[in-house]
Amino acid sequence: MNNFGIYTLANDIVYDQLVALLNSIEINVGENIPVCIIPYDDRLERVKKEIESRPQVTLFDNWDIIEMWDKFAHDIWAVHPHNNRAKTNRHSWYKSPLQRKFVAFEGLFEKFVFYDADSLAMQKLTNVIDKLQKFDFIFDDWEHLKSKEHAALDISLIEKTGLYTEKDIRSKLHCSSFFAAKRGLFTANEIEGMRQKLIVEGEVNWINGWWDDAFLFNYLTLRCDRPLFNFTLSPNGEERTGNCANADPFVNINNVLYNKDGQKPIHRIHYMSYSSSDFTRLCQGEDVDICYRDEFLYYRFLKNPEQKPKSFKSPSLTTKTSRFMKKIKNKIKRSIA
Repeated sequence: MNNFGIYTLANDIVYDQLVALLNSIEINVGENIPVCIIPYDDRLERVKKEIESRPQVTLFDNWDIIEMWDKFAHDIWAVHPHNNRAKTNRHSWYKSPLQRKFVAFEGLFEKFVFYDADSLAMQKLTNVIDKLQKFDFIFDDWEHLKSKEHAALDISLIEKTGLYTEKDIRSKLHCSSFFAAKRGLFTANEIEGMRQKLIVEGEVNWINGWWDDAFLFNYLTLRCDRPLFNFTLSPNGEERTGNCANADPFVNINNVLYNKDGQKPIHRIHYMSYSSSDFTRLCQGEDVDICYRDEFLYYRFLKNPEQKPKSFKSPSLTTKTSRFMKKIKNKIKRSIA
């Protein structure tokens, strides 16, 4: 078992993003750091082929652990109040296997960092690993600033229990696109205890709506009551930066991005608001409007620059119309579901 490694969650649909992430990890974090790809689903032909060319990269294959987390998330969703609302139009999102990233807690590495596949690593992880000496969970995001309405947890409801104050809760709100933790923090026995609290004792109502794994993760980290650190709440201003491609301004220095304000190093850039198809089309030479797309293309084609598009063309009106109609049809299907 390795002392430290990196995880991500991927399949062939996000192949271009996965390659870019792996290249950025090699260049900016360390070329010999082991990386484990957790399967989002069974569409893995291109992923497996890519792994063959990267000796430090493996595929997570303990399906007992994967299925345990799948079942846990599905059981919780089944009793969540939003699941019983007839007009909800997000069923397909609720059923996505994003919770599979939590297999890292019973995975290959004693300490680890997880990156969403739609990210690029921008600096070494020394300061993150150092923080794991004192804390069990490390995050770097601004979720704690969200309004009560949009927060992952129902702050007002939880306050009424007398167990936590709003200050307690807010300091532990976080996303799940980038985090560091330790193996063994959530064992099968502990997950079963959480299941009892959520389902039998009704604490599922603490989860403020349901979007993806992050909402469930927020409940788990709050309820387990282990020490948590968020770089955006650090007393050291040099550690507080942005990370979102379409929201935060960055400067490029030798293909590494830094926070524009003070040129502070960032851990990663997260392309969270763009679809995987946007990146697929971009890599095929379509003129797609993506913030910091040059940086993405640099890392995507780092090992095969001859394949990088030399020019970019806008899609035809027919193509644009077809895509628009497809979006409408999918929206109708979700509404009916």
